[in-house]
Amino acid sequence: MTRPAGATVLARLTTDARTARTVADMLAEALDPAETAIAAFETAGGTWILEVHFAKPPEEAAFRALVAAAANESAAHDIAFDVIAARDWVAASLEGLTPVSAGRFVVHGAHDRARVPLNRVGIEVEAALAFGTGHHGTTLGCLLAFDRLLRSSRPRHVLDVGTGTGVLAIAAARALRGMAMASDIDSRAADVARNNARINRVAPLVEIVQAPGLDAGFFRRRGPYELVFANILLAPLKRLARPMGRLLAPGAHVVLSGLLPEQANAALAAYRLCGLTLERRILLDGWVTLVLARRIARRQRALRRRRH
Repeated sequence: MTRPAGATVLARLTTDARTARTVADMLAEALDPAETAIAAFETAGGTWILEVHFAKPPEEAAFRALVAAAANESAAHDIAFDVIAARDWVAASLEGLTPVSAGRFVVHGAHDRARVPLNRVGIEVEAALAFGTGHHGTTLGCLLAFDRLLRSSRPRHVLDVGTGTGVLAIAAARALRGMAMASDIDSRAADVARNNARINRVAPLVEIVQAPGLDAGFFRRRGPYELVFANILLAPLKRLARPMGRLLAPGAHVVLSGLLPEQANAALAAYRLCGLTLERRILLDGWVTLVLARRIARRQRALRRRRH
């Protein structure tokens, strides 16, 4: 495909919500975020559009193969490639996205900053990582779980594991007006999260580190945690169960996501071994979010009542 100087390539797929989000997730893992911008959004007619902007011309056959692996051959065949005029291709990736509401939270792009109601907690996310803006059922489920938890508790120490764009840590810092810690195994994700924290004016409240797990000493020094988010995948969630359990305060809550419905019981089994029980299950767009709680021993419960 030839293109004028400065132009970019756009791949577009019109499909259903589940396919759009499943493919967007897989592409987010497979493609270089410095060279691509991914967006999945619903149209006024109810269909979904997946768009991928490429800074450099892609290998079309290889890209279709990725989509086929994530969805099916029909979806791969339906992808349309086009050359678009030179423009801010990163910002263009979010032009079709509308703000997403999750209880008191509204996740939005810079172009919708003025549309956030004054009585809501706005979270602005960098356009380059549209797949992490809250339009996905896993992030949305975590925000809804957090909104409900805030009705009865005000956790002082919050940890967001696998933070990605930093949405959940930023939500905690803004809603609680206190410190939140976040980590990610990917240095680029950590950099994006830091930038988003600056955009949302909570950089002094959000400590973001690059770390492959939870064994580093700085996690223990900043704990124990009363709330932990972990929006990842089943395999790393299972590996993190035991080290996470050592970082939890009595009565702490853990919000797990990145799970398909059939994976929920496997995740629950790993965390039950650490003294956590299921409080709530949220199903959104084919993904499950689990809200778990650590039991409080009878003596600790009595001490807590005396303090209050």
